[in-house]
Amino acid sequence: MAAVKDAVLERAVDLAREVALEIAEVPDDVGEYLGAVRESERLVSHRFACTARGYRGWAWTVTVARVPRGRTATVCEAELLPGEDAILARPWVPWSERLRPGDIGAGDVLPFRPDDPRLEPGYTPTGDPEVDEVAIDELALARVRVLSPQGREEAAQRWYRGSRGPSTAGAVASAGACWSCGFLVPLQGSLGQLFAVCANEWSPDDGKVVSLDHGCGAHSETDVEPGPSEWPAPDPLVDELAIDVVERGAPADEVAQAPVAEPVLDEAAAEPVADEAAAEPVADEPVADEPAEPVADEPAVTDEPATDGS
Repeated sequence: MAAVKDAVLERAVDLAREVALEIAEVPDDVGEYLGAVRESERLVSHRFACTARGYRGWAWTVTVARVPRGRTATVCEAELLPGEDAILARPWVPWSERLRPGDIGAGDVLPFRPDDPRLEPGYTPTGDPEVDEVAIDELALARVRVLSPQGREEAAQRWYRGSRGPSTAGAVASAGACWSCGFLVPLQGSLGQLFAVCANEWSPDDGKVVSLDHGCGAHSETDVEPGPSEWPAPDPLVDELAIDVVERGAPADEVAQAPVAEPVLDEAAAEPVADEAAAEPVADEPVADEPAEPVADEPAVTDEPATDGS
């Protein structure tokens, strides 16, 4: 039911302005009159524009009332309220919910959350060596609380959609996926089906959790295509102190086409040598008959051995 018009309260504009000037730190912050609002029966609010810096759309609001059959307005409350186009602060959020990745620095401690939905109670040893060995040593469940299914799902979605998932610019430009890289260290448990840890010091993801279909330029099995060099080929360097420099002879084809020179004999050998006997005639000289030397008789040779004469 709409409030009935109240002439006594609606005429109390001057009273409402005086109250607005009293609560304002600077009187000039109280601007023009914006009108009256009927809150309920015998209850009216007068609004004045706020001209203070940073309070656009706000209004000084003074609420007046009167008793039944009364002819005097009484101030109930006065305050600065926002309008429809006012600049408002964001809704208040608890500190634990305002935290974002990277907000926690050295020395900061998060408050304990006993009802964290991302965690669930850990494993309690049963005393059976076989069962406890699997749960504690292999599954690493010997903790007060471990990841719950919700915690694992949130972590998987956050990692997969983050900067080390398959949709990043480096992963799209990579020639090979992380699952085939030799620097990949697999994770245990259900998260190991999709994620692993990079152990390549040259990779931008070294020491980070990456998805198996992620990739980068430091893949162990890929290589860059060799490109042509823009620098001219340098002249070969010859160490003349270690080797003997020999001038290169004429090419083989030039040697084959060169005319073969005829052998030249020695001039002395080329001239024919005449027979000395024929060249110089010798006069016939008489040869004297030389007496023949007597030849002694030689003893006959027999097969019998010689005997001593004595």
